[in-house]
Amino acid sequence: MYTEMEFLRKMPTPAELKDQYPAGEKTAAVKEARDREIREVLEGKSDRLLLIIGPCSADHEDAVIEYILRLRSVQEKVAEKILIIPRIYTNKPRTIGVGYKGMLHQPDPEKKEDMLKGIIAIRELHKRAVEETGFTCADEMLYPENHRYLSDLLSYVAVGARSVEDQQHRLTASGVGIPVGMKNPTGGDISVMMNSITAAQSGHTFLYRGWEVKTQGNPYAHAILRGYVDKFERNIPNYHYEDLQHLFEEYEKRGLKNPAVIIDTNHSNSGKQYLEQIRISKDIMHSCKVSSDIRGLVKGLMIESYLEDGDQKVGGGCYGKSITDPCLGWEKSERLIYELAELL
Repeated sequence: MYTEMEFLRKMPTPAELKDQYPAGEKTAAVKEARDREIREVLEGKSDRLLLIIGPCSADHEDAVIEYILRLRSVQEKVAEKILIIPRIYTNKPRTIGVGYKGMLHQPDPEKKEDMLKGIIAIRELHKRAVEETGFTCADEMLYPENHRYLSDLLSYVAVGARSVEDQQHRLTASGVGIPVGMKNPTGGDISVMMNSITAAQSGHTFLYRGWEVKTQGNPYAHAILRGYVDKFERNIPNYHYEDLQHLFEEYEKRGLKNPAVIIDTNHSNSGKQYLEQIRISKDIMHSCKVSSDIRGLVKGLMIESYLEDGDQKVGGGCYGKSITDPCLGWEKSERLIYELAELL
């Protein structure tokens, strides 16, 4: 029998959760400094490469923190060339709506969903990352209404390929106050992504969390190329020289602020062959050397990486191994970061 949704319990507001789990002045200072550094890259004032790197989905707090602590020591060695933004993706979009949906839904992947524990868990994880590593991190804005739970901790958000055409995502992106990467849709239509960037860079008045809100527009909304799937369900990459040149021309036509692209080296760009991320990253660096226009446009890479190579099923028991998409293990990731620094 068909029934309407069942209301289980009322969640705390973002303000209430922030009061209960405060970030503190030191964290606020770290975020302010990090936000400034990232903006300078997107504005072209710094020629460093943004590297948004980490697990496909944050699944276990201790493993994620251990991974990010390792990134910290690497960051110090490549600081002149690369600015690392760790991925802590706490909600996972699912193509057909089933499977592990991330820490927000299941703070313990082997237990039942608990959204209240999940909201607390993701705030605590992001807070711990800043406090213990000095990194403010990136997350996916899968649910726009949840952004405020983490707004004092995040330095970057991405709008996914399945969300990029959604009005609420676009309008919310216009007012989050940090850079937002808009992915091309799964079907590959670049105009959809560019329309989304245009909308996010514009000001709006709209309803958000029960409020009428007004935004001035986000000049740091930009493109993420992640490949696409054609009508025959084949993975088609869009990181090649010609793709980047075409995107550069699209930016020129539209006159958008701070033209920028981050290239996702996994997903359809790699055909989900995670080891290909190494070759793809270097291929992009070669395109940057060939064309100054492309080098000016390419502001960074997005790489899926964790402590161990590959992936496993939920409950697989391997510490630091992805339970969603396969990732590069730590040794390969560390080596790749140093190689990228040499190529810049």
